[in-house]
Amino acid sequence: MISEASTGESALVAILRGVVPERVVEIGDALYDAGIRIVEVPLNSPEPFASIAKLVACGRRDWTIGAGTVLNVDDVRRTHEVGGHLVVAPNLNAGVIRCALELAMQVIPGIATATEAFDAIDAGARQLKLFPAVTYGPHHLQALRAVLPSDVNVFPVGGIERQAIPRWLSAGAAGFGFGSELFRPDYSVADIGRRARDLAQALRQARAQLGQG
Repeated sequence: MISEASTGESALVAILRGVVPERVVEIGDALYDAGIRIVEVPLNSPEPFASIAKLVACGRRDWTIGAGTVLNVDDVRRTHEVGGHLVVAPNLNAGVIRCALELAMQVIPGIATATEAFDAIDAGARQLKLFPAVTYGPHHLQALRAVLPSDVNVFPVGGIERQAIPRWLSAGAAGFGFGSELFRPDYSVADIGRRARDLAQALRQARAQLGQG
């Protein structure tokens, strides 16, 4: 589970929105070399299932590969069929959560309010995506954490910049999903690798400063 690995770079989810199958392996290699172990290919990318299958075929056992922007159970099943083990959604859909869990996949539904968070928990989710995080801010997460079960982890996603990592950790973030801060289709592989290393280092430093390392 992501929650069991949330003390290091494995708490970072790389969101490769817009990635194409022809580039996904070299990009995945750069992320892996930087220490990132969780990769999400949003389903509104070109040929997303082909990209997921290519990453899965790399055969790295400590990698978690899956799909993002998963909106229905059919896409959960298709992700499973190509070997994906992770389902991430921007919204709360109890059917998506239950289907993913039935297939022994990790699932991170999107939530914003306490009501949505507890509805997701009731459906079986133990990891939640606060989205879009920049709209709500660390104080919102801190308030949510005050009422959420301690074994439920929250990953802020959407508009988070590297320098904001310490504030979000202090508010109770278990990890982060990074999209454009880490990847855009026009970024070079070298640039993606540098960005990944910078984010991983920022997370390590923030955890050390907060006594979480």
